[in-house]
Amino acid sequence: MKVNIEIDCTPEEARAFLGLPDVKAFNQMMMDEMVKRAEANMDQMDPEVLMKQWSAFGGQMTNQFMDLMRTAAGGSSGSSKDR
Repeated sequence: MKVNIEIDCTPEEARAFLGLPDVKAFNQMMMDEMVKRAEANMDQMDPEVLMKQWSAFGGQMTNQFMDLMRTAAGGSSGSSKDR
């Protein structure tokens, strides 16, 4: 036997029926905090600043990644300085 029950209600009504807490105030508080932090760090979103931060690690991290891949593939475990 197969029984289908269709309930037409809003999310708020479903939460109240199931006894779940209302999280609207918490969600709004979290969103306000995220906006505040994003606005405070807006200067770090400047493309020039981002490129400077990323490029500081770029070459070194690329070499380490390549060494890791060589080791995983069973190749030479020597560092990129050997080449």
